[in-house]
Amino acid sequence: MQNRTRHLAVAAVVAGVLAASSGTAGATAAVDQPGDSGYSSTDLRRDLDALRAAGVVGVQGRVLTEGGSQWAAASGVADTRTGRPVPVRGRYRIGSNTKTFVAVVVLQLVAEGRLGLEDTVERWLPGVVGGNGNDGRKITVRQLLQHTSGLYDYLADIGPRDAVSFERERLRRYTPTELVAAAMRHAPTSEPWSYSNTNYILAGMIIEKVTGRPWGQEVDKRVIRPLKLTDTSVPRDEAGMPRPYARAYQQWRPGGPLTDVTVFSPTSYDSAGSMISTTADLSRFFRALLGGRLLKPAQLAEMKKTVAVSNGIATGYGLGLYQNKLSCGGVYWAHGGNSAGYISREGFSADGRRSVALSISGAAGKRVEDYQKLQAMTDQIVDDVLCDAGRPTPDQRR
Repeated sequence: MQNRTRHLAVAAVVAGVLAASSGTAGATAAVDQPGDSGYSSTDLRRDLDALRAAGVVGVQGRVLTEGGSQWAAASGVADTRTGRPVPVRGRYRIGSNTKTFVAVVVLQLVAEGRLGLEDTVERWLPGVVGGNGNDGRKITVRQLLQHTSGLYDYLADIGPRDAVSFERERLRRYTPTELVAAAMRHAPTSEPWSYSNTNYILAGMIIEKVTGRPWGQEVDKRVIRPLKLTDTSVPRDEAGMPRPYARAYQQWRPGGPLTDVTVFSPTSYDSAGSMISTTADLSRFFRALLGGRLLKPAQLAEMKKTVAVSNGIATGYGLGLYQNKLSCGGVYWAHGGNSAGYISREGFSADGRRSVALSISGAAGKRVEDYQKLQAMTDQIVDDVLCDAGRPTPDQRR
């Protein structure tokens, strides 16, 4: 996600996040709790319906406020063949939000004295990073987590480019070693910050080297079970989705037909983006993280130390977290993620008590500008929620 707008467009065309609803959008569904002033459940419904009208096949969202109010809504369809409505508590692939879970585990290991942020990759994974100017002796764990290693992003090489290649590759299984090897065929970039999924594949490999257990098992033991995230999982090579869920669709080119990309091997994402969750569980995770329940103060402070990025509303990237600016002043934290067929967008206040989480399971665009419009709309929803800005009434607009 080097550029938020560009990344949505790329994800839309390449990663399976856009599809056409063909006029089959269903009625908005909602689950409400008492609301506060400002942004309301009515606003959320209206915003999700607007996304649907702009081309989204299915979308669900959840808002939590400081006062304990919570509401969830969904709009569109979960299946374009049947018109089944999007489940309000549906599971989805959270993409690069996985990176925040992985960063938490690494920082917990740092707090336990089992790993150092300044340790080199070579110390833990000898010989894995090398060739074509890559040198694991010069790359630290911190640089992996902060995307300052310069390593090439392997996903640029292995992702499908059309429906035919997706069908051919959909059940192919990759190992982390294969993914890193794909990146090693390229020279590193000289950019001071460059988003690369390769960094987090290596972070997952280091977790396993330090603990003797796969990264997913450590995430389960240290995060999922303690927080009781019962709808969150780390698939190994399971290609399907646990119910309930909205199906995921791909529009390979603007104005093109759709491909159902729901079922595929998640091994191409691994510790960079393979996890499955819900808006409720993801909100609970970030609330616990930013509220200090998962990391000691020193490690949470390290996580929030950012380097500058040129990324639209993003002002910096920490260790598995983006810092983003708000129109009302201040910043919010999030990561966001894209995987085949899903866009995951979130925003969390500094303490995690006010938040919004969105999952889009397909949308259609005739031009790249249509995808950019959808990105702007999701950014606006996050901003409105965190600035507590309710929609103006018709009288207020005059």
